[in-house]
Amino acid sequence: MIKIPEAMQDLLSDEKKAYLYLATIMPDGTPQVTPIWFNTDGEHILINSAAGRIKDKNMRARPNVALCITDPADPYRYLQIRGKVVEITTEGADTHIDALSFKYTGNKKFSNRKQSDQRVTYKILPTKIDAH
Repeated sequence: MIKIPEAMQDLLSDEKKAYLYLATIMPDGTPQVTPIWFNTDGEHILINSAAGRIKDKNMRARPNVALCITDPADPYRYLQIRGKVVEITTEGADTHIDALSFKYTGNKKFSNRKQSDQRVTYKILPTKIDAH
């Protein structure tokens, strides 16, 4: 298992509220980047989206991703992570988006939820980490 350097662990904390920039691969091989909320289970980076979105389709078809997590206080301090989506699940995904909403907004419920959305949680296993 690849570890985040101790000096960069704060970027993963709920207090820091750092954003993750997720790069996925489109069907034509070009990259697609999205800023997104995240948290971690200690081994994986966890993100959440709605089924059917571009990033969802890309990760299902091509699970290799790149991530950049920047320090909100210093954008030149960041983690660059390459990894692989190792699990995609709807189980617990509504609870997960609510936890992310609380982390980033202080709201206990995700307020942008559409009734038709099926929330999905993605577990990303880091395979390479560069700390800057």
